[in-house]
Amino acid sequence: MGGRVVVVGAVNVDLVVAAERLPGPGETVVGPRVEHFGGGKGANAAVAAARAGADVLLIGAVGADDTGRAALDELRGEGVRVDGVAVLDGVPTGVALIVVDAAGENQIAVGAGANAGVERDQVRAALVDALPHTDCVLVSTEIPLAAVVVAVETATAVGVPCVLNPAPVLPGLAGLLVPRPGLHGPLLTPNVGELAALTGPGPTGVRAVGLAARTEAPVVVTLGGEGALVVEPGGMVEHLPPRPTTVCDTTGAGDTFNGVFAAQLAAGAGLLDAARAANVAAALSVAQVGARGGMPSAELIAASM
Repeated sequence: MGGRVVVVGAVNVDLVVAAERLPGPGETVVGPRVEHFGGGKGANAAVAAARAGADVLLIGAVGADDTGRAALDELRGEGVRVDGVAVLDGVPTGVALIVVDAAGENQIAVGAGANAGVERDQVRAALVDALPHTDCVLVSTEIPLAAVVVAVETATAVGVPCVLNPAPVLPGLAGLLVPRPGLHGPLLTPNVGELAALTGPGPTGVRAVGLAARTEAPVVVTLGGEGALVVEPGGMVEHLPPRPTTVCDTTGAGDTFNGVFAAQLAAGAGLLDAARAANVAAALSVAQVGARGGMPSAELIAASM
């Protein structure tokens, strides 16, 4: 039986154009069609966690429009509870504009829409209700910093494990990473670029060790096609090699990693085992188009370990 996960983050619709290559500055590239997919780092991670066997509640916001209604229906169809998603009048549901090249690499621009209206009081109220029945909280940062801060502080104050995916690295986020007496900080899951934004330049392993020591909490760095790096505050470093895969579209691979990682932690897995499962799931996810298209089931993850 899976654990219980609360995800705090964005809900978008993704508009995806497949092209031979990504555009340069001021350049237009043309693909044969536009495809619509459910998206948003919060919603994507919630779907990944649900497919991995977790009982998932999502906290976020959509607009009171057809796009928002469709997004919520799609999430319900995946088994994600959306009681914590506010429906806001007068603003559109968030949209991500994505170009994917022939190698599966992408460029993404996001119009926040309703995601910018996720409020700290909404997040606090939903979490206070949910935390007594929650095994792990996952927070991503396509929402206002105040909402991120209250999510992390509310979870850690009562000792619920909290994973913070700093994607993107918001101004002011560093202040949240300073450990507080008697409290565990969030477990960070940056990619290489986000790690650099948090720590400055330098070798990835050295920066990750320094960040774990500074925050007094584990850091898991996703390395794309090179796997992942798991670093504990005491300096233990474990490289998880990539799983061989056919890359079709890397959109959502990080969200898959985070959702499965949180689901595994919620189910009682240790740090390394949870990261191994998440690493396998992320590799499986890139074999299909769309952020959620290739997100694997719990059975497929287990069979691929």
